[in-house]
Amino acid sequence: MPDDYTTTGSWQAPETLSHEALIAASDELLGRPDIAFSEKEHIFRINSLGLDWDMGVMVYEPDDKAKIPAGANGRKVGLFLLHGGAGDYRSMQRLARMLVGKLGYKVTSMTYPGRLFLPDPSRNWPGDTVNPDGTVRTPIWLDGEIISPDEYEIVHDTSLRARYGTRIAARAKPGSRFHDRMAAWPAAFEEAMKTICRDHFPDGEYSIYLHGHSTGGPFVHMLCQRIDNIAGVVGIENSPFGYMYQKMVGIEWPDPFTDVVIRTWRDIARYKGAEVRSQEGDAALMRLPWLMEDVFESWQKGVHLPQFKAEYPLHYGNLTTMADAAKAAAARLKMNADETEALVAQYRGYCHELRGPDVRRVPPILLAICKHSRDHTDKAYREVVTPLFAAMDPAPKVSVVRLEIGTHGYEKPEEGLPMGLVPSIAKMWHDAIMGGYYVAN
Repeated sequence: MPDDYTTTGSWQAPETLSHEALIAASDELLGRPDIAFSEKEHIFRINSLGLDWDMGVMVYEPDDKAKIPAGANGRKVGLFLLHGGAGDYRSMQRLARMLVGKLGYKVTSMTYPGRLFLPDPSRNWPGDTVNPDGTVRTPIWLDGEIISPDEYEIVHDTSLRARYGTRIAARAKPGSRFHDRMAAWPAAFEEAMKTICRDHFPDGEYSIYLHGHSTGGPFVHMLCQRIDNIAGVVGIENSPFGYMYQKMVGIEWPDPFTDVVIRTWRDIARYKGAEVRSQEGDAALMRLPWLMEDVFESWQKGVHLPQFKAEYPLHYGNLTTMADAAKAAAARLKMNADETEALVAQYRGYCHELRGPDVRRVPPILLAICKHSRDHTDKAYREVVTPLFAAMDPAPKVSVVRLEIGTHGYEKPEEGLPMGLVPSIAKMWHDAIMGGYYVAN
C-alpha cells in the first residue's frame, strides 16, 4: 500500500495504539516487498581528550541507493540508532534490518565506546561477566589495550538493592589508564556520534532521525541540538534527557565516575518482576521459581553481549559526578582554570538541553511507551517528562504514544506480533517522517 500524504504536516501522533492497531500496522509493513540491502561494520579511530578510541558502527543501506526515500522535507531519510545499556549494535539489528529492508532507509547503528569485543570478529564476549577468580569483564576502548585486574578494585554495593539487588562494580584506581578512560569517555562518545553523522548522513542530502533505546535515549537527546541536519527523535522505550530520567525514577545515581557496573542475572530479574506483575498481577509471585528459571535462561542467552555499563552518571543526569569526571580529565591534560571550567560545562551540558539564545532549539520528538514497562510509565511521562519538555524555552513539539501492550524489550514476540513491536513502531515512524511531523517545530 503506497503512502499518501497530500498535506505537509498532516500526520498527527495518536494518543494510544491498541493491540489490534499494532497488529494491523505490523501486518501492513511485513507485507511490503523486500528491499535488497547490505550491512557492514566500520571500525574507526578518533582522538578525544588526548586519547585514541576505536569505535564501531554498523551501516545498513539499500543495494540500490535510489530506494532511499525522501521525507516530507525533501531530504533522504537517515536513521541513527543507539542500543540500550546491556548491549552493542546487535541489540538494534532487528530494527535496523526492518527499517532498511522494508522502508529503504539508510541506517547506522553505533556501539558505545568500549563495548565491542575487538579481538574476535564475532564480537562475542567470552565467559561470564564475573570470572571464577573474582576478576570481571571490562571495556575495550582501543584494540590491543586490555584493562588488567590491578587497575581496579571490586565493589559490592547494596544502596539500591530494592531496585538492582547487590550491584558489582569495577572501580578504576587513580593513576591507571582505566581511570583516564573513565574520565574521558563522555567526550569520546559525543565525538563518535558526530563523526558517524558527518560521514554517513551529509548535510544538504540527508535528514537524520535519532533513536536510542533506554540508556541510548539521553545520548540521542543530547545529540539532537549539536548537528544541524538532525530532524528529530523517533522513540520507543528510550529515556529522555538525563535530568528528566533522574526525576522520572526518583534516584540520584550514587556511584563515582570511576565505576563500571558489571551486569548479572539481577539485571534481567529487575525487569522481569515488574513486567510480570503488570501483566499478571501479584499472583505472578506464586510462580517465582518458574520466573527465576526464565531469568537465568535469558541471562545465559545474552551473556555474549557486553553486559557492563559505564554510562549511569549521564543516564541519570548526575551533574556532580559528570563534573568530577571532567575535572579528572582536565587534570591529566594539565588544563588551566578556564579550560577546566569549559570542560566541566561541556560534561554537565550532556545531561540537559542546550540553553540560550544562540543554540539550536530541540527538534520535534516522538516517543512511545509500552504498557508493561517498568520505568517508562504513563504516570511518569504525564507528570514528569511531558511537563519538563513543555517548560523548555522554546518548547519543542513532543508527542507520547501509549502502546496498549509490550515491555521494555519491545522486540519480544507478542500475540499476533511475531517480530514484537518492531514492524509496528517502524511503520509509525515512517508515517510521521513522510507525513510532515518533523517539518515544523
